Amino acid sequence: MAHEPQPQPLDELDAAAVRTWSSLALAALGRAREDIDAINVYPVADADTGTNLYLTAESADRGLAEAFPGVTDGTAPTSLAEAVRAWAHGALVGARGNSGTILAQLLRGVADVLGDEPAARAQQAGQGPGGLLARALTRAAEEAYAAVAHPVEGTMLTVAGAAARAGEAAGAAAGTAAEVARAAYDGARAALAETPGQLAALGRAGVVDAGGCGLVVVFGALWQALSGQEPAAEPVRGRAVPVPQSPDPCAQAEDGPAYEVIYLLEASEAAVGELRERLDGLGDSLVVVGGDGLWNVHVHVDDPGAAVEAGVVAGRPYRIRITHFGDERRRARGERAQRAVVAVVPGEGLAGLCGEAGATTVLVRPGEPPAVAELLDAVRRAHAREVVLLPGGAELRAAAAAAAEQARAEGVRVAVIPTRSAVQGLAALAVHDPEGSFDEDVVAMTAAAGATRYGELAVAERQSFTSAGICQAGDVLGLIDGDVAVIGSGLAETAEAVLDRMLGSGGELVTLVLGPDVPDAVAERLEAYVQQGHLAVDTVTYRGGRYSAPLLVGVE
Repeated sequence: MAHEPQPQPLDELDAAAVRTWSSLALAALGRAREDIDAINVYPVADADTGTNLYLTAESADRGLAEAFPGVTDGTAPTSLAEAVRAWAHGALVGARGNSGTILAQLLRGVADVLGDEPAARAQQAGQGPGGLLARALTRAAEEAYAAVAHPVEGTMLTVAGAAARAGEAAGAAAGTAAEVARAAYDGARAALAETPGQLAALGRAGVVDAGGCGLVVVFGALWQALSGQEPAAEPVRGRAVPVPQSPDPCAQAEDGPAYEVIYLLEASEAAVGELRERLDGLGDSLVVVGGDGLWNVHVHVDDPGAAVEAGVVAGRPYRIRITHFGDERRRARGERAQRAVVAVVPGEGLAGLCGEAGATTVLVRPGEPPAVAELLDAVRRAHAREVVLLPGGAELRAAAAAAAEQARAEGVRVAVIPTRSAVQGLAALAVHDPEGSFDEDVVAMTAAAGATRYGELAVAERQSFTSAGICQAGDVLGLIDGDVAVIGSGLAETAEAVLDRMLGSGGELVTLVLGPDVPDAVAERLEAYVQQGHLAVDTVTYRGGRYSAPLLVGVE
């Protein structure tokens, strides 16, 4: 966690004020996260709103610190515009969940006003920091409402809107920045108290909106940063009450979509407009935030693969996270799942496939292996007492082992199965038995992975020496168990040669995972080839999606 400063009255909007606001908000959300998690019943009772807000604020704070390290100690002459844009960008790339995504858009709205150099200079041209802050809060609320496909009152949007109106009134009365911040804070608190009467799920559970509660904390940090006065601690309504109170207050959530899908997306604004329409037809809780070519997409769906595929059509999705709500709803009841699987996969199609099987997935792109922190985050998101981790590549084994070690220190029992290919992970996932003992499950999954020979087809980028001879740029390389075994000129012909060698020692099931540019005709040809030469062997074919190799082959 970043160092929490001792605030002095500032009443000036500059980089130091942004840094102080960021640090105070992060510290305050850290103190309140468990209370906020405990009252989280809408839109899904997954008990993670406080955690998602905290992690989003942490990413925002880190973005500010990394972009402008001098801001942390006051030595760099960083401008207000530069600081607030870095802060908002950090929130965008690290936004978590529905609430964190909305918070990221709120900060972007603030940055759209304070990050505009001419507008920032208007402080010295007579408008004053109070009026500028009021405009920033209003823009933030407007952009947050626009980012949500179907805004609902009684949520953090309502709290943001009330805070903006109160801030505008104070700004219109020529209030100082601290006075505008205090008015926004008071307006947010009053609006939060009214949320149980605006949203039936909150009223049934006897709680205020969790996201709105977190937003009050953020506005309190703003007032503290500008005034030097610490907001009085307030009890969170409903914290001491078991949630949910009524026999079935969250039935609507239980009947809702089964998966949460989040990813960053590089795409044009026009493409994102089409993406919104497509995702709106797939699920609910749709929030798309960002701009200038970079977006954070959040949606709840029953078909995670389709949600990811919609992102592929729109642009370049990455940092894809797919979470099954079964585990999240257990968390809402104060329970951990007994066991979960975390799978590292090299394509969106595989991520959707593993997600549908109940696994928490981490998408790996060529040349960008996931760091230890990303694997540890996936283990935490699985929210289970026991976790089976499928790294999917020999080069990821060290990072997986380090993440497992850290998770064990947090009380999670973790086993890393040494999968060296995504097809071995699929084989292990196919025999996963969450009802059996942990040790037996790990042994069975390890045996299934070990009994699966894996192959891959790739295209040579340059002339080089291989274990099968010298290849030229453009040659198709057929790898078996990590070594080049075949050098060919065509994808289908090389794949047939690879299959011959892999099936030479027997096999019962062939798994083909096609890359994004491989036509269906190749799959049909290979399926027929296997059937003609090996009548007793079954074949299954999947689409790996973007970033996957041209062809992955598994033989069990």
